[in-house]
Amino acid sequence: MAKAKTHYTCQACGYQTAKWLGKCPDCGAWSSLLEETEAKVDDKRPAWGASGGASRPVKLQDVTGETEVRRRTGIAEFDRVLGGGVVGGSLVLLGGDPGIGKSTLLLAALDKLARHGPVLYVSGEESLRQTKMRAERLRVESEAIHLFAETDADRVLQAAEALKPQALVVDSIQTMYLPELGNAPGSITQVREVAGRLMAFAKRSGVPTFLVGHVTKEGSIAGPRVLEHMVDTVLYFEGERGHPFRLLRAHKNRFGSTNEIGVFEMKGAGLVEVADPSALFLSERPQGKSGSVVTSTLNGTRPLLVEVQALVAPTGYGTARRTAIGVDGNRVALLAAVLEKKEEIPLVGCDLFVNVAGGMQLSEPACDLAVCAALVSSLQNRPLDPKTLVLGEVGLAGEVRAVGQVDSRLAEAAKMGFQRVVLPAGSARRVEETKLQVVGVETLSEALSAMFD
Repeated sequence: MAKAKTHYTCQACGYQTAKWLGKCPDCGAWSSLLEETEAKVDDKRPAWGASGGASRPVKLQDVTGETEVRRRTGIAEFDRVLGGGVVGGSLVLLGGDPGIGKSTLLLAALDKLARHGPVLYVSGEESLRQTKMRAERLRVESEAIHLFAETDADRVLQAAEALKPQALVVDSIQTMYLPELGNAPGSITQVREVAGRLMAFAKRSGVPTFLVGHVTKEGSIAGPRVLEHMVDTVLYFEGERGHPFRLLRAHKNRFGSTNEIGVFEMKGAGLVEVADPSALFLSERPQGKSGSVVTSTLNGTRPLLVEVQALVAPTGYGTARRTAIGVDGNRVALLAAVLEKKEEIPLVGCDLFVNVAGGMQLSEPACDLAVCAALVSSLQNRPLDPKTLVLGEVGLAGEVRAVGQVDSRLAEAAKMGFQRVVLPAGSARRVEETKLQVVGVETLSEALSAMFD
């Protein structure tokens, strides 16, 4: 009998070589090459393509079909991140830290989708009894939910073909394996092949399929990067272990925006939607304290009010520290340099600490002016009016540049009880109607004068 051929595959990037190497020459990862058996060619293996292998190419004009039909899960925050609901035949990858609530979220979503027909939940990590205990805690009692504790991907696909569910959940993709490959579950070959089979099933049958993925220490989904390229949507469930709030973000979405977020609160009975995240992020805001400024950031179509905190203290060592959480540290250093050069505010000998309360991440430049205001407020120990909202991008020349979608931001601020807004003059001219007092500024000097004089 001929000896089975083997090769070494990098578990980080998929690079293959005939001999073992300590360092992957492609991605540079150390000790990531594992020995794997080459898969046997099987002509009966289903094709990865959506049609199961089309017999011939077709013209674009000859392709028929309606616009994708979305089915709402009944969980508004989940539907928002998905782009308005679940699309038939879509393949969704949900990643997050262990214990963050991935299985809880998907089980609750299946409970809603079960109103339209049978749904299938495949668990490769827990027994049926463990899944049942979680369902009882979440008060999930639908008779249309079918549980299947299995790690053999072929048996999972056979069960799905026979049941024809309205939705399929595989928890998790790293536990599934194909016996003919001969590699351990979770290896790059197994993950890639199993995901390919599930993708073919989803596209061919029109069944929306959810895959749960493990997360590495670096915060990315474990397994090959090709896995994220294969799926239609990549969602990340984020949150601190000791904090009850969870954020659901879309990092890739072929059927919607990647800027939307969903906010949940973890309680004893499961995840509860947070309908008003702005009130959540501002609920513990200190009143009358320096270094605290409220700004507005956009996540897709949703404006959120968040608190930017700053602490400026004299440095006790030769080099001043620049620490930022929730905002780009390089951006903070740039804004500090603008304040030092253009406004002659002495920050070079001070340690700067900037934090965005609530675990939010600010990625748009519309929050620059709020960071500057928080730094000046902390340095001078002068609190900002708690009913004032601050918006604007700050340039290197000290100018304040316009921001987009001002009306939706101001509407959210008015709903939260704010009375005044300091924003770029270019944006102030485009404000159509608002209850807030609008103060338009063109330079950083004008903005600081309007806030502190």
